[in-house]
This record gives sequence, structure tokens and C-alpha cells, in this order.
Amino acid sequence: MQLSETLTNYIRACFAGIWIESHEHDDAITDIAAMCERENWSLATWDLDTGLNVPGSAVTEEAASTDPIAALRSINGLASEDEAALLVLKNFHRLLGSPEIIQAVARQISLGKQNRTFLIVLAPVVQIPIELEKLFVVVSHDLPDRDQLEQIARDIATESGELPEDQELDRVLDSASGLTRYEAEGAFSLSLVQHGRVAPEVIWNLKSQTLRKSGLLGLHRGEERFDQLGGLDNLKAFCRRALARANRNSKHRPRGVLLLSPPGCGKSQFAKSLGNETGRPTLTLDIGSLMGSLVGQSEHNMRRALQIADAMAPAILFCDEIEKGLAGAGSSGHTDSGVTARVFGNLLTWLNDRTSDVFVVATCNDISRLPPEFARAERFDGVFFVDLPSRAQRDAIWHIYIREFELDLEQARPDDELWTGAEIRACCRLSALLDVPLVQAAANIVPVASTSAESVDALRTWASGRCLSADQSGIFTTRVAARRSRRRAVQGNPLNN
Repeated sequence: MQLSETLTNYIRACFAGIWIESHEHDDAITDIAAMCERENWSLATWDLDTGLNVPGSAVTEEAASTDPIAALRSINGLASEDEAALLVLKNFHRLLGSPEIIQAVARQISLGKQNRTFLIVLAPVVQIPIELEKLFVVVSHDLPDRDQLEQIARDIATESGELPEDQELDRVLDSASGLTRYEAEGAFSLSLVQHGRVAPEVIWNLKSQTLRKSGLLGLHRGEERFDQLGGLDNLKAFCRRALARANRNSKHRPRGVLLLSPPGCGKSQFAKSLGNETGRPTLTLDIGSLMGSLVGQSEHNMRRALQIADAMAPAILFCDEIEKGLAGAGSSGHTDSGVTARVFGNLLTWLNDRTSDVFVVATCNDISRLPPEFARAERFDGVFFVDLPSRAQRDAIWHIYIREFELDLEQARPDDELWTGAEIRACCRLSALLDVPLVQAAANIVPVASTSAESVDALRTWASGRCLSADQSGIFTTRVAARRSRRRAVQGNPLNN
């Protein structure tokens, strides 16, 4: 439903206080003016710079001043028995810290029920004083949809060849999703200036400024690809197929994956590579950085970060070591007045209810620290276990990093049983750094499977039968568990005895 239709319903129902959350004040006022002309209603606008403005009418010097209380009182003179009068107050939230203005607004809203006068606050945020909360209804001024963005692009790109067709146009509209009308016009114009055509790359660069301004999300700009990551064949194929078949029907969009593994097995590398493989930007979310010192700040930061992620769609949202950011959510009421629990609740709700094309990749080293409801169905498409690399996978990883660090491919390799990919890379880097053979560099490597043997074994045991395998199709099963299962099957079958 468009803004003018929503406002028309509220005004006819005699809601005298309406708060519009919008970053596009001029566009919102244009819609409101068209609505008033259609319904034969009076319209006045006020802001702190120009004062009161009544189109087609002369106002008194007192009303035309920048005094907000005078502007509130002047609206009563514009109403009549046959038509309503609307006063639009731009960025009025900045003035609602004054008791006098709060009282004047409350009085005018109560009076508006009788004389059909309506106060409309136009602001980019919803900050309603507690005294006025029950007097306002809140309306969102939606960002432009794909049809509106396409029309803006066609209005900007007037020459032949400036606007791409078909699939390339879809990429342009995908990249412009989440921009305001003003931002979209600027992005399309800048693309024409730089490239002579509307290109999605320029639009993504402008959208990345939103992340820098907010400070709540990061944008990964690495060059990682799947061919630089050994193994994980099933996980790669699953995500590629899910994202390739994603469409604009929110019911059919992929949701994401939760990756569980010992440290250094390639979870983070996979998440960073996935965006480049699928042509999507990779956003990074650090839950710990969202925690603020003020009451309600942490929850607000989480909601704002998720709103920005929705606006950046289609995108990959990478949450690394998420169990550390959500640690203590179960006991949050006793340790931090429930802040972590509320932040966790906001994230759970978004994971379950979102309709945007944001594919979440969350990584975890210790799933016992995560509440069980986090990994349930429909929050993720799958929970994958990334095991220690096999012999063939370790050979592929050695080959990748020996070439990257320009080492001798024919030299002897150290005993790498139970090594992770990160440890193989560290060995190659140290070999190049110290100018020593790989076998000698390996003397500086102590694998995590040795330093944390108990926790790694416990993690693999827990994942067996509970998680999908990242390496091959099906459920992950440890080699020990698989041998035990085969032995029980043989012992339990009388034909085999």
C-alpha cells in the first residue's frame, strides 16, 4: 500500500497524530500534497528553517516565524466543517525534548479530534516521548520498489545503450535495491558519468558507503575463490545450487548455512569466497561490536544492522564465531540485565521471518555454547560439519599454498596427519619467510588436534549423525562411528554369523 493510501485511511478514521518514518521528505510531501488535492484537504508544512508554509495562502508574520508552538496553533485556522487540515512538521523529533512543545502537541492532537486537524511528523527515526506514545500512529515511507527504480533509471538514462537490457538490467535493479529515490538518481547519474552506461559496480560502491556511515557492518573486499579452498565439495555445491536457483519469490529464497568445525578448517575462507563465486557482496557482522553502554543501544544496533543487511540484498551476511557473540544468552537475565538475550531474540526473529535475499553464513567452533533454538529448521538451510581435511584434501591444500608462496613443488613434505588447512598455510608461509624447507618449517607448527585433542574429539563425536557433511553428500559420520555402526550391523544380522 502506498503512503498516500495509508494516510487517507488514517485521516478518515480521524487519527489526529501521525508519525511518518522517512528519509525522503520531499518525496513524502509530494505524495501528501497530491492526496490533499485529490481529497480537497488543506495542507501546511513547517520546518525550523523556513517556518510555516501554506500553499496558496498568506500567513501572518507570527505564524510564518520559526516558533513551533505558533505553528501548532495556526493549523486550527485552516480547518473547516467540510474539509480537513494537515500540518506536516519536518524533523520535528528534534524539538520534542521541550515540555512546552510536548504539551502543545498533546493539546493539539486532542483538539484535532474535534475540528479535523491533523499533525504529521516527518522524521527519519521514530523517537516519540512517552507522554505522546499513545497519541501517534507510526507509518513507514517505503523505499522504492523494483518498478520505481527501473522508472528512475529510464528517466536518467535517456540515450540508447545507456541502460542495459534483460539480465544485466536485473543486476542493476538488484544492486539498487535499498536505495532511496535520491540515492538511486545519484547512483545512476554517477554510473553514466564514469562508464557511459548504468552499471551495477558503481551502485555497489555507493551502497558500501552506507556500511561505513553506520559502523555496524563491514564489507569484505577480498579476492578469495573456491579454487583457492581445498575440499568442502558438498558444501560448495549446495550453496552454489541454492543461490543459483534463488528468485524474487520470498518463499523460495535460500536462508543460509551454519558451519561447525574445529578452528582452522576453512569456514571463514569459505564464507569470504562464496560472495565472489556468486557475485554478491559479503557483509561481516560482529555481534560483540554491537554492544553499547546505553540502555537499549545494543538492541537498537542489532535491529539497525539487520535493516542495513536487508537493504543491501542480495548479499552474503557472514557471522564469524557466532557462539562467542551470543555466549551467555541463556543466563543473560542474571549477568547483563537481559541485554544479550534481547539481542539474541532480535537475531532469531530476523532469521526466521526475513523476506530479503540475504544468505547467512554463520560459523561456530563450540555449538554447546549456542542455545538449541538457534539451529532449528527454517533459520538455516543446513548445519554442516567441516571436518579435519582428509589425505586427498591435504594434498590439494599443499598444492594451493606451495604455489601461492612460490615454493618448490618437488620438496619433501612434513608428516601432516590431523593438520588443518590453516596449519598447512602457516607451514608454507614460515618456509617462505624463514627460507627453510617445509619439513624444517613444520617444527614450528603444533596442530590444534594435538593442543585441543579432547575438545576436537568431543566436537567430532557430537557432530556425527547430527550434521551434514561438508565434504560429501549426506550426514557426517566419524570414521570411528562408522566402523562401530558396521560392526553392530554385522553382529546383529544372523545371516552374517
